[in-house]
Formats: sequence, structure tokens, C-alpha cells
Amino acid sequence: MPEVKVLSEVSGMAWKIVVTEGQAVDEGDELMIAESMKVEIPLTAPAAGTVKQICVDEGALISEDELVFVLET
Repeated sequence: MPEVKVLSEVSGMAWKIVVTEGQAVDEGDELMIAESMKVEIPLTAPAAGTVKQICVDEGALISEDELVFVLET
């Protein structure tokens, strides 16, 4: 199955991860809420698929363009 790598759009903190590995998601579903400069920014699935891997821990600091999820489409 093809994989889609989901990168963080901002630097900040992985404030809340709202999916689990193995969970099916649709395009546009929320995967994580990042916090940057006290603003909550949702990160959504770019395609429908299954969450294959969560690459960050909740509460971890993240950088812009960091790999945060891998989806199987």
C-alpha cells in the first residue's frame, strides 16, 4: 500500500494527538492539534487511509516540516 508522510506545518508543541495507530481516517479528519505561540492549530489528514505510525509523542516539541504521521492509503 502507498504511504503518505504527514509533516508538521508549524513549530511548537504536539498539544493533543486525536488518533491512534491503526485508525481509519478520511481526508480532512483531524490528526493532531499543535500549539504555537498560544494558538491551537489543527493538523488534518491530506488523504483517506489508515494511521500507520504516529512519529511524535503528545506534549513533544515539534519543528516545521517534521514527520509527525505516516498514513497508508
